Amino acid sequence: MSKAMREPTLQTLGLGNVIDIFQNGRTPADTGELVDKVFGDAGDRGSMVISGANGIVGAGKTMQLGSRLEPFGVRVVGLDFPSAPDGIGKQYPGLVQAFGREGADRIMGNITRMAYDGTNLPAELKNLRPRFLLEAIPEILEIKRAHYKLFRDAFPGIEIRSVTSGFPSSQLGVGIAHPAFPHEINKIWEIVEPEPSAVTQLFWSMGLIPLPVSDNWSFILDVLFCGVTLAGLRYHDSSNMPFWKVDKFTRKLLGPNPFRAHDAIGAKGADFLTWSCLHHLSETYGELFRPTAVLEERKETGQTWYPPNHFRPLVDWSLDADQSEEFRTWILGPMFQMTSLMLHEKRGHLSHLNAIGELCAQFRRGILAVIRSLGPESVIATVEAYQRLHPEAKQGKSWFPAVFEQIEGPDWQQLYVNAEHNGEVGVLTINRESYNWDVDRELNRAIDWLKSEGIDKVIVSGDFHISTQMIGADTSDFFSALENFDDGYRITSGWPATARRLNDEFAVSVGFAGGKRCLGGMLELLIHCHYLVAVEDAQLGWPEVTLPVVPGMEGCHWPFRKANPDHWPKLLNLLLTGRPARASDALGWLVDYAGPLDQAVQTAWKVASGADHGLQQRTVEAGTLKEVPTDIRDLPAADSPGMETARGAIIECMQQACALPLSEALAAQAKRSADFLASAACREGQVGAEYTRTMSV
Repeated sequence: MSKAMREPTLQTLGLGNVIDIFQNGRTPADTGELVDKVFGDAGDRGSMVISGANGIVGAGKTMQLGSRLEPFGVRVVGLDFPSAPDGIGKQYPGLVQAFGREGADRIMGNITRMAYDGTNLPAELKNLRPRFLLEAIPEILEIKRAHYKLFRDAFPGIEIRSVTSGFPSSQLGVGIAHPAFPHEINKIWEIVEPEPSAVTQLFWSMGLIPLPVSDNWSFILDVLFCGVTLAGLRYHDSSNMPFWKVDKFTRKLLGPNPFRAHDAIGAKGADFLTWSCLHHLSETYGELFRPTAVLEERKETGQTWYPPNHFRPLVDWSLDADQSEEFRTWILGPMFQMTSLMLHEKRGHLSHLNAIGELCAQFRRGILAVIRSLGPESVIATVEAYQRLHPEAKQGKSWFPAVFEQIEGPDWQQLYVNAEHNGEVGVLTINRESYNWDVDRELNRAIDWLKSEGIDKVIVSGDFHISTQMIGADTSDFFSALENFDDGYRITSGWPATARRLNDEFAVSVGFAGGKRCLGGMLELLIHCHYLVAVEDAQLGWPEVTLPVVPGMEGCHWPFRKANPDHWPKLLNLLLTGRPARASDALGWLVDYAGPLDQAVQTAWKVASGADHGLQQRTVEAGTLKEVPTDIRDLPAADSPGMETARGAIIECMQQACALPLSEALAAQAKRSADFLASAACREGQVGAEYTRTMSV
């Protein structure tokens, strides 16, 4: 029997715990078996119908689902009006880029397009035996209900899901599978259903990210997205600041560009959807959600929020300290109040609620992580200040400050990192793709918890759910380090100190790279484990030189200390080119085992549990390293002067750290890395450009 710090998110899908995956030696859902369950056996395979298939949502999901179902012989039917523009055809170039022309032709060839008049289904549809309908038609309740009746009358027992962004399942009479924009590539789906279904588990097994949420108006994503849009609209009304400038200050504060996002999606359609969500929310919860007059107007006109680029430089707007505080109140106040409502209604697992803001609504940090860092008193004071600016927000049942009393509990404190164990072996899971201070602090708490539980064997992994890859450090955490060496040093000394705990405080530690990428700081984290096990096609490397930054979690010396000197040029190549290596090509010098997913899972468990695994541990050299190479044959030219400067800095960092004993190397690398973060080369690179774009308003 296993024990966890908090509920693993996999449990919300009916798929057990992460530790079960390692113990059982396989993932808990098989795509082929679930395809049979949803669409019928291979000899009697039914089809999937996407109605509204030429729209933005329908076309995107036709590609996303069609590419995954084609290998299993599931035909996808794209249904729409005869007059609908060809949204499916526009997806072809993206398919070619992702799958090559042959693959794109095969996927498109498996899509059957049909037209209908809205009240009668094509007669030939019956021959394709529809088993699953994904409805993506306009957000009009009566039309949707009539659409479901049409399909149920023709195909009794058909599974139906709506992509609605607002209507609850109880209103529609079908389950919800609400996808996030951009629809071709975003893997997040908000799911509403009584209990985890085969459809939801099929989505998960195909590499998508279904997140169960409760059956309330606008679920989670559109409360956040429409909510931050409304907050910006209200500030515009109070200040007359142009929408594009409101976006800039909102991006600096939280991350999103809500008005730019509406224009990117398509202003007319997006404005109507935002208005619809807010209208229904206000009818249920009160004035906190009431659409403004500007939004009422624009849902009809479809006018874009941003003016042409050549007009924007003529108008600028700055805020003094008092005005900045007022702006903060106008934006954060309603967001915190809306979040209190979602928490009160228990709209989802807290890790889901937090992740949806980051992965779907452009928040740099999830809204719960922001609230946690401020603390209950500050959050409540911000909402009360907002209610003084906008007294109507007090009306209705939409403010529940008592929910923040739970902020010290494990569900709040472990939004990104969880720990499980079976009494002997522990599993640390990270559900965020990029490492930041939130992850670092949670990882330390999770390690402390395992140690307090008497666990000295551990596997460190993604969570097999929200995080499908591990892409490195969150460079937005570097922003202050561009101007302040001490802020950079706190990162470059603090984060690797956490990583060293995996090497120093466990009898056995296994890093597990189970996604398609493990890069940068995340790879540095995992190589601190005694063993690194990876799926064979995982891409592993350090892209820091291309940003440019100097690896800050001991990537300039730790991997050299674990590798035979014959392999040092390969490690140097990774550092100086930024190009990744396939895990199966890195055996023996970076990776200890690489194989198919189930075999990799089994190997990780054998190593951690002490079973016979046949791997030789590559120990860390604690002394100094001699004759570490400083150049490699056929090194390609640097892409930029900044990259060339970074190469020199990486070599110097490597030389200095490798020339010291392990006990002194961390401090040396930390200083070198922090120095580079504060350098002109870094400020002039990608991190500096993003800092300027985000913070220099």
